[in-house]
Amino acid sequence: MAVRRPLIAANWKMYKTASEAVEFVRRFLPLVAGIPDREIVLAPAFPALEAVASALKGSPAALAAQDAFWEEEGAFTGEVSPRMLAAAGCRYVILGHSERRRLFGETDATVRRKVQAVLAAGLIPIVCVGEREEERERGETFSVLDKQLRDGLKDAFTVDPGRVVIAYEPVWAIGTGRTATAAQAEEAHGFIRGRLSESASREFAAGVRILYGGSVKPDNIAELMAMPDVDGALVGGASLEAESFARIVAAA
Repeated sequence: MAVRRPLIAANWKMYKTASEAVEFVRRFLPLVAGIPDREIVLAPAFPALEAVASALKGSPAALAAQDAFWEEEGAFTGEVSPRMLAAAGCRYVILGHSERRRLFGETDATVRRKVQAVLAAGLIPIVCVGEREEERERGETFSVLDKQLRDGLKDAFTVDPGRVVIAYEPVWAIGTGRTATAAQAEEAHGFIRGRLSESASREFAAGVRILYGGSVKPDNIAELMAMPDVDGALVGGASLEAESFARIVAAA
């Protein structure tokens, strides 16, 4: 069985100026010094990327962007290419977050193009999938996940599983204070891993890390991480304070 190193990622969304982000790093790194066997990722807003990259130098934490465009360069006002993100010091890129899908029209097709571009730039996509509340109530969770994986991620099925991360984020649990139970999270993660085994390979499915995202807090991370198919967390609001996020990292 593949050994999957836990990954805990902070998605700061549209919070923190560059100076506020650097101050977070200054306070946060001593709190997690010496915590072994897990990977820490910080995803600030675009204007703070280079400042955070500088602040993280020499630390075990990695830098992520919150999105990317699929072209390398061109007349695409407001967009940022994976090549630019790599130059800014990023190792990871979050793609297909439910807020991008709901508010900005992201589709599985655009996620697929972004995954291709991010991989081509040598970066690691953190690809978000998850169902809305009404879809869960209609019993469509698995069919939604199946489509998102098939249509958004299939170009990544042949790469090394260490070059891809998936984040299961039930949309009904994001920013609501509601969290999927550990059993619900494990059921979805187990389905994702099983579908990857069928669509890609058993080796790919065994090696890829699947994170849980959706109102993750210091008091529920340990229970989530105890599930065999939960390999980490994509943390929103609880990652905005250094002490809170450090507690999540320590308990994971």
